[in-house]
Parts: sequence; C-alpha cells; structure tokens
Amino acid sequence: MPAPTKGARLGGSPAHERMILANLATELFRHKAITTTESRAKRLRPLAERLVTQAKKGDLASRRRVMRTVRDKGVVYSLFEEIAPTFAERPGGYTRITKVAPRKGDNAPMAVIELVTEAYSAKQSVVKEAEGAAKNAAKADETPAALVDTAAAEDAAAEATAAEDTEAAEKAGFVNAVSTDAAEDEKA
Repeated sequence: MPAPTKGARLGGSPAHERMILANLATELFRHKAITTTESRAKRLRPLAERLVTQAKKGDLASRRRVMRTVRDKGVVYSLFEEIAPTFAERPGGYTRITKVAPRKGDNAPMAVIELVTEAYSAKQSVVKEAEGAAKNAAKADETPAALVDTAAAEDAAAEATAAEDTEAAEKAGFVNAVSTDAAEDEKA
C-alpha cells in the first residue's frame, strides 16, 4: 500500500484523483508532452515513470498492469512498442517537467511534462560523474597535493573515455592495425 501524499487531493475523492492521473498519463503517452498545472505534473511524474518501467519489461503481466491505469489499447500498444524501446538503455528519468507562464484566467502555476527524447549515453554519465568528483575534491582541499589529485582524476576520466571508445571500436569491428601488430610481436 503506497503512502498517501501530503496536501489536498487533485479531485474530490481518491477515486477521482486516480482517474485524473490515469487520464493525464494516457494523454502524456498519446501526445508525448502535455501542459498542466505544476501540482498535477508533479503527481503524474512517478505514475508515468512506473508505467514506462512496466512497459520496458514487455511481458503479458506488465501489459495487464498498465491496462489497469491506461484504458486505451492504442496508447498501451504505442507505449509498449514505440516508447519503451527508446528508453531501453535509460535507467530512469523518463519524464521532464518544465515550468511555463502562469495560466491567464486564475494565475495558476503551469508546467509542461514531456517524455525525454534525447538519447541516453552511459559514457556521458560516467564522465560527468568523474568531473563532478574531481571538482568536489578540489573544493574540499585547496592544497597543491589536492590539485595534483584533481589532475590525476581528470586524467583517469580521460583515459576511461579513451578506453570506452577503443572498446566500442573493437566491438564494431574496427581493430587498429598497430595494436594487432604489437600483439603479434609480443607473442613472438
């Protein structure tokens, strides 16, 4: 049983709130982006993320779980066949909320919630993590030894990137002729 959320409900009753969120999720998957109030977007995000995670599994039980929330079979089909495969490599964070201008009639804070369309690269996240660790280490100690450690961490991040690029080239079948000649020389 999930813990109840703090604050007022979106609808008059719990059942009405579930239906509001189900309709928002359906429209999000249909149109890939919707404009709604900030509070509704914040409440929709965990539900949409959970539905995409279920769709990534792709089995019949997951399809039935998603059908409990999203009642439109066409939207469920597109979620499983089109949307979920684009997020196959991404470990989470399938949606993005962007605040926009307030609504004209009642000045309610509005937001656009959309599915993330940029390609996920695990290599980029590793490099960013290494750069962040190097910056944090530099902020913690401003001694010359810390600066040497920072340079070493940056060198390690660069080497990791180069190693990943080499591994990717080898997997693709682009083996460097120099490295194969060196390997043959070592065997001899």
